[in-house]
Amino acid sequence: MDRRNSKEKKRNKKIFLAILMILFTGVVLTASTYAWFTANKTVTVEQIDVNVAASNGLQVSVDATNWKTVITNDDINGAGTTYPTAVNQLPSLANSIVPVSTVGEVDPDTGFMKMFQGEISSNASGNYILTATQSTETHGSTSGSFIAFDLFFQVTEPTAIYLTSNSNVTALNTSTGIENAARVAFLPQGNVSAGTPAATAQALKAADNTGLQIWEPNYDVHTAAAVSNAYDNYQINTTQTGGTLLSYVGVKAPIEAGAEIPLNSKDTTYFADVTPTITSVAAGIPSTAYAKAFDLQAGITKMRIYMWVEGQDVDCENNASGGSLSYNLQFSSLEQA
Repeated sequence: MDRRNSKEKKRNKKIFLAILMILFTGVVLTASTYAWFTANKTVTVEQIDVNVAASNGLQVSVDATNWKTVITNDDINGAGTTYPTAVNQLPSLANSIVPVSTVGEVDPDTGFMKMFQGEISSNASGNYILTATQSTETHGSTSGSFIAFDLFFQVTEPTAIYLTSNSNVTALNTSTGIENAARVAFLPQGNVSAGTPAATAQALKAADNTGLQIWEPNYDVHTAAAVSNAYDNYQINTTQTGGTLLSYVGVKAPIEAGAEIPLNSKDTTYFADVTPTITSVAAGIPSTAYAKAFDLQAGITKMRIYMWVEGQDVDCENNASGGSLSYNLQFSSLEQA
């Protein structure tokens, strides 16, 4: 009888421990935050202002034909009228962007950066795995996962170009912290001499990412949830304010669901280290010291501009989803005011 009771107690203890383990696992999965978002989590872009300050002979255009001092959203959307091969993707207010990731590699056939849209799911073991598909911009699209468009710059001599203090990426309405995962990239497509036919300048395309500059506007600030996400999933220690620049592993290749790639993987088949080359603090670019963006050769330079939310950034976690962003650019050939 005692032996039977002993066996019964052992069995009950095992069942109890098993239930505890299931409950514990459920709490862990519920409480964890992670980069990227779960399904149906998006980001609204309510404002994209591209202002180009003309000084020291700087001119800008969306088609290498009509040179201006200020470029508007309408100019970008309407570039196809005089630039038939334009591939400008500028999501409208009715659409939302979603996190993507890139290491800045270029497809030489198009001259575009390879951008990958990721998704998180749980496998049979309850672990978070990442899948990613390449997301290519579409001509004239008012939707899309990210923003991309061409600008043409014309200068009479080699010129350094700066981002002024009016350049920033900010949250509209209430901040969720998603602005801290924002990125802007400047990808040179090529250069021709002044007076070259517009069609020749328009046809320029990058063979690689030479000269690529990636800007992280708000590198030094994180929400409390992002600080926890950095440590829990990437073993990175950071702070909510005054943080140092964090490198991250961007996605460089498609990830099939069957690959079973963990969220925090650093497998070099799919990922590569990225460190932004241009940074500015959350308070913005100082009016007394503009941020160096890129160098221009004399003549006409075609530059492709990308704006996106970096899915591999520690700030891109569920608590930050659903926020609204404002991307603002202003260039100057003067280093400071």
